[in-house]
Amino acid sequence: MYDERTAAPDSTAVRVALWRALHVQVDPPPHVLEDEIGLRLVAPDNGWRRRPDMDLQATRLFRAAIVARARFIEDLVVEQAGRGVRQYVILGAGLDSFAQRRPEVASHLTVFEVDQPGPQAWKRQRLIELGFGIPEWLRFVPVDFEAGASWWERLISAGFDAEQPAVVACTGVSMYLTKDAIAATLRQVAGLAPGSTLAMTFILPLDWTDPEERPGREAAEQGARASGTPFISFFTPPEMLALANEAGFRRVQHVSGVALTERYFAASPDGLRPGRSEELLVATT
Repeated sequence: MYDERTAAPDSTAVRVALWRALHVQVDPPPHVLEDEIGLRLVAPDNGWRRRPDMDLQATRLFRAAIVARARFIEDLVVEQAGRGVRQYVILGAGLDSFAQRRPEVASHLTVFEVDQPGPQAWKRQRLIELGFGIPEWLRFVPVDFEAGASWWERLISAGFDAEQPAVVACTGVSMYLTKDAIAATLRQVAGLAPGSTLAMTFILPLDWTDPEERPGREAAEQGARASGTPFISFFTPPEMLALANEAGFRRVQHVSGVALTERYFAASPDGLRPGRSEELLVATT
């Protein structure tokens, strides 16, 4: 169990937030995503950019992948909001900052952030301290996954309307879950109202990744294992599409790193591009 008074975000959430800020600070424009709010939340010491996991060259592929997936999902949310969807669910929200960066969109939605109770309480307090506040349309949904709590039941209790369509995002989570848990999540989302969309990242098997990316990927796996949160699930794109089809989605799509590169990095002056380790499933009901 987490102590809600003291729990801070896990190291992965912090790393993602710092990489997003690093993209703005060191990569030449045009930037795929401009997000330094996570950096403000974390408030690391002045030497944070000298951390080994912030090495500019070693993290280049991963940094690009993080901002690409965030931008893709943000574009998806904006697109679906334009079609009348009014609910956005973020599973494993971490230090996501959509609500703070894009209030002109988010305020027309009900945004549900699902995460562990302790880190979420920490984030709530930091948002208040920084002056962002917690608007009525932003709902924090604490779920103690370690105790077996049901995210679906807590989501309904927080005001989610199962009769209305939603966008559901789940990034950087599937590799920590068993295949059975992923299949159960897919079935749950596939049962949402027609017109709902899921965007979920998944990790490719190591031999599907680019050779230049493998040392960094192996280091990430070693770090995750050492911190007690090992990567346990890997999927090829056909395997992930099959799993989503079996769950009952009406339409499934694989969005590759190559597609993200073409979409967001064509104008990159220094050839920045995401690696091919984590890719996206997009599925609609």
